Amino acid sequence: MFEPLTQAVLYALLAGATIPLGAGLALWDKIHPNWMSGELRHGVIAFGGGVLIAAVALVLIPEGVALIPGWMALAAFISGGVSFFLIDRTLGRSGQSMGQLMAMLVDYLPEAIALGAMLATGAPAGLLLALLIGLQNFPEAFNAYRERAARSDEPAMKTYAPYLLMPLLGPAAAILGVLIFAPNPMVLGVLMVFAAGGVLFLTFQDVAPEVKLERRWAPPLGAVLGFALGLAGDVFL
Repeated sequence: MFEPLTQAVLYALLAGATIPLGAGLALWDKIHPNWMSGELRHGVIAFGGGVLIAAVALVLIPEGVALIPGWMALAAFISGGVSFFLIDRTLGRSGQSMGQLMAMLVDYLPEAIALGAMLATGAPAGLLLALLIGLQNFPEAFNAYRERAARSDEPAMKTYAPYLLMPLLGPAAAILGVLIFAPNPMVLGVLMVFAAGGVLFLTFQDVAPEVKLERRWAPPLGAVLGFALGLAGDVFL
């Protein structure tokens, strides 16, 4: 039987292993651009957006809200959306865009921390959460690589190389979950709800093209505030 720390590292590595696989599929698509139809590419992007929203609605929000008072959850959620609005605006002014990469990491890392905390407290759903994180990481890495490659003139393999190292971030986050966040559930709750606000903003800003209007930030901020209103009703009513 594995100790919680070893188990957390192994499960987080399992969850992160799909990052280079998703980015590798996008790399293959760049090298052989005619093998995948445009409709299928957009389908993968939309699937990634749906997975991000599912992570917010089914994992980050319910798990985080259960650990902290309602007013704190609302403040953390709005703070997450506004913080990533400011980051995205700064990157937009500098001509960069890493929205889908940020969305993947801001989703993956808090969930890996939560995975470690769950295993440390003996929760039985650790393996299931690891599998769900892995399923999320595949389309997110595909979309993140395509976004980065479209805006970069560097060689394809140089763009791909960081995705080989990103799975190592998961075990580091899971170790933090075991050692630091499991004994401090309120801090874990704030982190998860804060990340949910950031993920929702980035989903509507960079993943959902229907609401993107020449780098305008009002629509995705509106999505964050709309979700916050629904969260407030759920928490207080």
